[in-house]
Amino acid sequence: SLITLGQGLENAIEQQFSSLGKDKLFILPKGGFWGMGSSESLTEDDLKVIQRTSGIKLATGMGYSYARYEYNDLIHYGFVSGISTDPEERALVGEAQTWHMADGRNVRNGDKYKIVLGYEFTQSNLFEKSLEIGDKILLHDYEFKVIGFLDKIGSPPDDQAGFIPLDTYTEVFDSGDELGFIIAQTQPGEEPLLVAADTEKELRKARDVKEGEEDFDIQTPEQFAEAFAIILDIVQIVLIGIAGISLLVGGIGIMNTMYTAVLERTREIGILKALGARNSQVMALFLVESGLYGLGGGIVGAIVGIGFAKLTELVFTLAVGPAFLSIKIDWLLVGGTLLFSFIIGCLSGIAPARSASKQNPVDSLRYE
Repeated sequence: SLITLGQGLENAIEQQFSSLGKDKLFILPKGGFWGMGSSESLTEDDLKVIQRTSGIKLATGMGYSYARYEYNDLIHYGFVSGISTDPEERALVGEAQTWHMADGRNVRNGDKYKIVLGYEFTQSNLFEKSLEIGDKILLHDYEFKVIGFLDKIGSPPDDQAGFIPLDTYTEVFDSGDELGFIIAQTQPGEEPLLVAADTEKELRKARDVKEGEEDFDIQTPEQFAEAFAIILDIVQIVLIGIAGISLLVGGIGIMNTMYTAVLERTREIGILKALGARNSQVMALFLVESGLYGLGGGIVGAIVGIGFAKLTELVFTLAVGPAFLSIKIDWLLVGGTLLFSFIIGCLSGIAPARSASKQNPVDSLRYE
């Protein structure tokens, strides 16, 4: 169950990165989180440099801030993004961020104080009242008209965020020509890693920084996935370690059960030996029996474990959406688990089986 849940988390993250496409580049200020918390910043000039770089098909900048939302006399703090109203650039942002409209429309040319809100704003948990198309909401003390809502993403920060035209964002947050981060799309047939290297070189030249001293980061979805894979490998190791503790406890339980079986069947062992059974045959008999105890427990455990993993996936889907857990039953893992359970059972039964094989048949027949 633990290993399946770990794999489910890995599957969900891989699906998220696959949905981004391999032709995207994400350029961020170094040391920050999506443009926040960093002493450095990107600018419109950086965006122009990237747009001119060989191998870049399209690039757009975004603003990103933490802001105060006010509605129904209640206050909520969440993220807000400033996005381009150009149709192609807006589509690039939506594709890179896996945003989909659920109701209304997205921002477009000519919009000023218009806002698109995340899924959570359609519920009543943020302001004790759900918002609708056409409602007015205060953002950073500016009044905005709600024009659309996004589909549920499954990430609370995204589902509780707002999206406004980049020009309006610049005015509201007085950000000048600063950008939180930049998203770029490579030309068809271009290798994203090579284009990223060229883009890094051009930005170093434009920002007058030496190689190795860059004040910005360029990442591809593939690099993001590799970074997450390292974290997930550590998580898997921890989960396997936890499962190992349960295996140890189960092995001790089987050992105790087999010692009890040896005591209860002392006369039977004596009869077997009196009939000519060799020590190795008696030992094999108890080893197979203890292995079957392990296999039986493994079968029950696999059924319960798969059921628990699927139930957890259902709860996650209902609570936060399908973005964070995608359970796929690995039957090779199930088969390996059952074989491993049998082996653990056999190993746990070695000491009791050896004890049974060493018994004196005369003493065993006298045992009451």
